[in-house]
Amino acid sequence: MPYHPPAVDDVVAAVRDRFAGTETSVFRGQTRLVVPEPQSFDLLAFLKERGFDLLVDVSCVDYLDYPDAKHRYGLVYLVANTATNQRLTIRVFVDDPAPTVKSVVPLWEGANWLEREVWDLFGIQFEGHPDLRRLVMPEEFTAHPLRKDYPLQGRGERHNFPVITRDHS
Repeated sequence: MPYHPPAVDDVVAAVRDRFAGTETSVFRGQTRLVVPEPQSFDLLAFLKERGFDLLVDVSCVDYLDYPDAKHRYGLVYLVANTATNQRLTIRVFVDDPAPTVKSVVPLWEGANWLEREVWDLFGIQFEGHPDLRRLVMPEEFTAHPLRKDYPLQGRGERHNFPVITRDHS
């Protein structure tokens, strides 16, 4: 008898049964889950056990000054089941003064660089990350430039990080 994977709706129903407080929505055919931060790692592990074997991306949104925003930062995890082409978006919200979420590197090794990029540019701490250090900005840089409260022109630090130019003559 051929194997028929569970529909996304069945996976979402199993998530809602197991993880209280998880919100779900569908927009343009894309299913989104919003999970409280303390349950985020366990929920993502649950999804991986159910065939969501690919972590497509980890990103972040800064909701500073957004009308009616309840949280400062929204982490966005995109996962896919490579056997069925099912996809889910998982959102996890964290706040200042110490925005922190558990690292998913133990689940997907590819999260290593994705989490480093989010930490570097937004300042989100990934608890248990094996090597959380700068990825884009110089190690000496002390800010997180994709935060909405970071000035567009910087804080005067550009002179400390000279750009190397090549002579093209």
